Amino acid sequence: MKRFIQGEHRGQGTLLPESLDDYVSDTKPVRVVDVFVDELDLVNLGFEGAIPADTGRPAYHPAILLKIYIYGYLNRIQLSRRLKREAQRNVELMWLTGRLMPDFKTIANFRKDNSKAIRGVCRQFVVLCQQLGLFGEHLVAIDGSKFKAINNRDRNFTSAKLKRRMEEIESSINRYLAALDAADRQEPTAPAPSAVRLEEKIAKLKTQMKELQAIEIQLNESPDQQVSLTDPDSRSMMTRGTGVVGYKVQTAVDTQNHLIVAHEVTNVGSDRDQLSSMAKQAREAMAADTLSVVADRGYFKSEQILACHDAGITAYVPKPMTSGAKTDGRFNNDAFIYDAAKNEYICPAGEALIWHHSYVEKGLKLHRYWSSTCQGCALKSQCTPSTERRVRKRTVEHPFGTLKQWMGATHFLTRKLARVSTEMSLNVLAYNLKRVMKIIGTTGLMKALTA
Repeated sequence: MKRFIQGEHRGQGTLLPESLDDYVSDTKPVRVVDVFVDELDLVNLGFEGAIPADTGRPAYHPAILLKIYIYGYLNRIQLSRRLKREAQRNVELMWLTGRLMPDFKTIANFRKDNSKAIRGVCRQFVVLCQQLGLFGEHLVAIDGSKFKAINNRDRNFTSAKLKRRMEEIESSINRYLAALDAADRQEPTAPAPSAVRLEEKIAKLKTQMKELQAIEIQLNESPDQQVSLTDPDSRSMMTRGTGVVGYKVQTAVDTQNHLIVAHEVTNVGSDRDQLSSMAKQAREAMAADTLSVVADRGYFKSEQILACHDAGITAYVPKPMTSGAKTDGRFNNDAFIYDAAKNEYICPAGEALIWHHSYVEKGLKLHRYWSSTCQGCALKSQCTPSTERRVRKRTVEHPFGTLKQWMGATHFLTRKLARVSTEMSLNVLAYNLKRVMKIIGTTGLMKALTA
């Protein structure tokens, strides 16, 4: 007898359960999706086809397609073709849809045609979170992150990039023309195919130059002097010394349970004009009379802080470059590099500052790091007048890392701002659903949905 667990023979007859319901346990997240969508008022949310037409071929109910998408994003299945395949073989999806199997075009068109309604569903779940009391202390953290668009960097052009590309092509053309002239001056011993290849390369480069000249016209007509060919709404943005073509996603995150209270997709790389808008969206979503928001120094702008104040929102935003250490000629906190894998900071002298303790201040969890080797360090006078240099790290646990991991290497799969916003709303909805299921459990969430 083999010392392994043995499976049944493929030809063995098996008596399977008579009902699909027997395959889906009571605590499966797919049951939450089913209850959540069934409790929505799809007509008021604006879904197309929620009221059936009197004539014509019957269509899929929007609830079915919405369930497919929410289930897909919960399980990192975002592509319409993959969702179609899963509907044909995934037992949970068969249970969820009643064995309906829409084609990929129907699934894709549903997301495209119901952008506003899907974003409304995401907001509806935030309202539920507010009703369940999951937002604490009326304190949110606002932050932004850049997400890649489907547009490749080579398909995005700025004035400087276009000029550089045209100069490179012109230089290549001149080099090939010089080589062609040199071949013509030589005796006929030179092989003719070489000259033909040079002429083909020159013709190809001239065609590329004409294409770039056409792009230059579009570039001059563009308000921000930028053109993206694949996704016209995506923009090139700087991030950590390199460029990424994509969108900037703004989020307001509850500091108690780390739920995304509000979000917005923009194609503006800077955060400076986003503070008051996100703060107001967060207060509306939380149905709070008063609200405090925290953000990093990238959001510091006096007009934005004043707008928050006028709206009754207290904003905590550090002023850029206000470190006393830098003013005194010592190392600023920016000189200390954080190593996430080891959870420690590396100082300018190469020493590791390790974590020692945490504490809570104004609703934020703060961590203290320092090194015991500061006393004998040759750079101590440039670092701190104290016994050791201590570095404080503030954590709000923005979910950007989690979202980007779910979304994959290319992040967004759709084109143009409206569709990208819909895609982001589905990701945010999936994130919040998972968070709430972890906090109160699937059974607790289903009871809250049907209450």
